[in-house]
Amino acid sequence: MHSKTSNILGLDISTRMTGVCVFDQDGLCVYNESIDTRNKNKFPTIYSKGTAVKDVLSIIHEKFNIEATFIEQPFMFFNSGGSTAKTMSVLQRFNGIVSWTCFELFRHEPVHITATAARKMLNIPLKRGENAKEKCLQYVLDEYKDFVVEYTRQGNIKQGVFDRSDSYIIAKAGWETWKKENIKS
Repeated sequence: MHSKTSNILGLDISTRMTGVCVFDQDGLCVYNESIDTRNKNKFPTIYSKGTAVKDVLSIIHEKFNIEATFIEQPFMFFNSGGSTAKTMSVLQRFNGIVSWTCFELFRHEPVHITATAARKMLNIPLKRGENAKEKCLQYVLDEYKDFVVEYTRQGNIKQGVFDRSDSYIIAKAGWETWKKENIKS
């Protein structure tokens, strides 16, 4: 059953791990998880990965009244030591699959926002040489006290933590945008 309040969905889409975050109309995080699609035996194609994401988004559709969806826009340029053209192409296709799934489920067009624009909107300054993922994680930890960081036995941050953190940043920036637009109405 849908909640009566409006909710904002934020997604950090990747073919390996997709971060999902929902904010309520008051700006509180009410859902924050990651979808792990790294297992190549279980998820051999982007379509099987897309189905896994769709299954989670269907549950979110049942549980929340998603009024606006914000998705982190994938990188559009090459950087040294970064992704290959093939990897970027697959990520673009997967982003399209998930974007279409959101449109089909929630009946509104998702808004794509760059990570840089989201950080700027939330006043998360990034100095040259600083790690953006770590800086955003610290922002989330400072703001969202229920956010849990899990570590491996070796003391490294577990897979999925940064994806949940990034989806929180996108959802929070989306909520700020949604709030401004709804104040005008």
